[in-house]
Amino acid sequence: MTTLVKAWTAARDTLTAAEVDSPVIDARLLVEAACGVTRLDIVTDPHREVSAEQQATLDGYVERRARREPVSRILGRKGFWKIMVGVGPHVLSPRPESEVIVEQVLAAFPEGMAFNVLDLGVGSGAILLAIVAERPAAKGLGVDVSEEALANARENAANLGLDGRIALLRGDWTTGLADASFDVVVSNPPYIPTAVIEGLDPEVREHDPRLALDGGPDGLDAYRTLAPEILRVLKAGAPFFVEIGFDQKQAVEALFREAGADGVTTIQDLSARDRVVTGFKKALGI
Repeated sequence: MTTLVKAWTAARDTLTAAEVDSPVIDARLLVEAACGVTRLDIVTDPHREVSAEQQATLDGYVERRARREPVSRILGRKGFWKIMVGVGPHVLSPRPESEVIVEQVLAAFPEGMAFNVLDLGVGSGAILLAIVAERPAAKGLGVDVSEEALANARENAANLGLDGRIALLRGDWTTGLADASFDVVVSNPPYIPTAVIEGLDPEVREHDPRLALDGGPDGLDAYRTLAPEILRVLKAGAPFFVEIGFDQKQAVEALFREAGADGVTTIQDLSARDRVVTGFKKALGI
């Protein structure tokens, strides 16, 4: 008889041998999904029997993960901030590092304050939806060039009951958006230099869409477009928060300063890596 604890242990050992990052956590997530149990079930009822059907499902999941397919792709969903979002093949799998943007926006806009947020390159909608979910008076617009990504975001918004407070638009960054129309702009644009992509971990290289990764020869193509355009669509005195690669602080800060931003600085993530460039549009009269 196979039990929950035996199934978890076997899955962990297989993933460890495959040199997968976080084999313990990944094994638990796959057991939970395959067996229809929670983390608490595994802890409090470790000797619960696993059916042959559940074991077969788990074996398939573990085999895929051992081939370096991310858990989020196997299960079709990923936890981000305090929400769960569906993750399809046409969107970036949201990463904990991007939660820095959510944290910063929530700190800047207290609960109860009405504001509108623009998310450029919205993808699955994770960042935008996490913000709006925590701020009942907020509304948002998500823009993406990919219709498939927008469909993914639309489904996530509906599942979270937030589709009444966000709009999703297919477009090329800020094209067609009015000047001085948003209280905050966020973005996690593609920032990996083209030549670096082939050397990335298989989880990213083979499963994240190239459109969401490729930032051009030096990784900065999107920022060159975004810096002046973000400032154009922001209201006077309003902030922006843009994710960057770990070694792009100086270059991206310079682009925003050249575009006229005030108070440009970079915020680190929990791993103490430079992660989010932020600043403000100049206030009126300055």
